[in-house]
Amino acid sequence: MSVDVLPRPPASAAATPLASDATNLSALVAAVTADFLRQPETTRLWLDGSHSDRAAELIGLGLVHGLAPHPDSGEMLPWIDRRGFHEWPGSALTQPRGPFPYLPTEAGHPLRPRQPVGDVYRRYDPAAQGLFSLRVIDKTADLDLFHFWMNQGRVAFFWELAKPKEELAEYLAKLEADPHAYGLIGCIDGEPSAYFEAYWGMEDRLGPHYDAHPYDHGWHALIGNTAHLGRVRTLAWFRTITHYLFLEDPRTERVVGEPRASHVKMLRYAADCAFDKVKEFDFPHKRAALMVCQRRRFFAEVAL
Repeated sequence: MSVDVLPRPPASAAATPLASDATNLSALVAAVTADFLRQPETTRLWLDGSHSDRAAELIGLGLVHGLAPHPDSGEMLPWIDRRGFHEWPGSALTQPRGPFPYLPTEAGHPLRPRQPVGDVYRRYDPAAQGLFSLRVIDKTADLDLFHFWMNQGRVAFFWELAKPKEELAEYLAKLEADPHAYGLIGCIDGEPSAYFEAYWGMEDRLGPHYDAHPYDHGWHALIGNTAHLGRVRTLAWFRTITHYLFLEDPRTERVVGEPRASHVKMLRYAADCAFDKVKEFDFPHKRAALMVCQRRRFFAEVAL
């Protein structure tokens, strides 16, 4: 149901009641998230504070944090747009950091912030019917899992990291010290499912092969848990990691990738997640396809 901007919301408009026990912004976000999930066709929710003694305070929190725009008149209830909500970092990031100052370096790219630690993202995916979350990989606690996944034949073919545990420990240590990239463990309902490496495109091996912008983000991925293979969950992971990278820095206008040009299934998944194939080019180890996802198209076309 689409709700137009009117001086007053019509009686049929979707509204999010603020529960009497809601006490903070997290409770407000939870209520909005639940209502959007219950009403997949609704593009706008009105905040109805008639059931909460702290309605004005909670709605004020939403306005201050950019969750809802200020109303055009004193008579109109604040509203939340579905697309805007999903583009708001607080909708899924567990520790929004805000944009790091633009500090140029001699290398020609901005100085990057320190890698995040711990849990960074959490969102229920209605299509896959599961809670998808991301946490930064721990080079010690996750080493056994990382070793097991990398030594699976189907993974080793693409990643070429079927190595002893000691070598993979060195790999993770170097990754942890690398300011341009970091590893993430993806979980579904708390169960480890996938591994990702997020990177800044300008500093990556991909950078020289296209017109890289300072805040282009990219990712590499594998699904290590064979119980989680399949189109529905794979597409959910495409949505999840791409969504995360757009939220991680609001200046990121493009998310990029460079899968093998011959990996037809991967290219189809990317296309279904609003990635465009720009060109093919050669790395020393593979023929690659440059895939680019524009922020505007992602949030306009991809259902979250």
